[in-house]
Amino acid sequence: MQFDHDRLQQLLAFLCETDIQEFRLEEGDFRLEVRRPPAHGSVLAAPVPTPSEPPMPVAPSPVPAAAPPQTTASRSELHEITAPMVGTFYRAPAPGDAPFVEVGSRIGIGQTVCILEAMKLMNELEAEVAGEVVEILLENGTPVEFGQVLMRVRPA
Repeated sequence: MQFDHDRLQQLLAFLCETDIQEFRLEEGDFRLEVRRPPAHGSVLAAPVPTPSEPPMPVAPSPVPAAAPPQTTASRSELHEITAPMVGTFYRAPAPGDAPFVEVGSRIGIGQTVCILEAMKLMNELEAEVAGEVVEILLENGTPVEFGQVLMRVRPA
């Protein structure tokens, strides 16, 4: 069985909207387990490696996250870009490539600002507002939770 990106997104969205605490799907050598801790309420999904599919190592990027900037804007004036799913945060399209954005970068609506990897699917996150990136809160390769703030933008 093979999941395409849309089908996986629909399944995870459905599970987020329900009270299901644990979900398991097995078909052939494909196996998917999703568990939601009762205290947190967010869906945690992890692929289970199969004998025919060895786990893929994640190499940390040598690019550190930028330090929080000296800014006079209050947090209430900033737009927060949050994780729409559980996954791994990546600042660049591939190891060794330049990051999508840096602190001080001007971004436009729809511009890719990072990638969240969830179950070996690379999901590009696009900016919802135009403005200037003032904070990047995570280092490359960091696991993230649903709703976690990834970066802050001063709207234009």
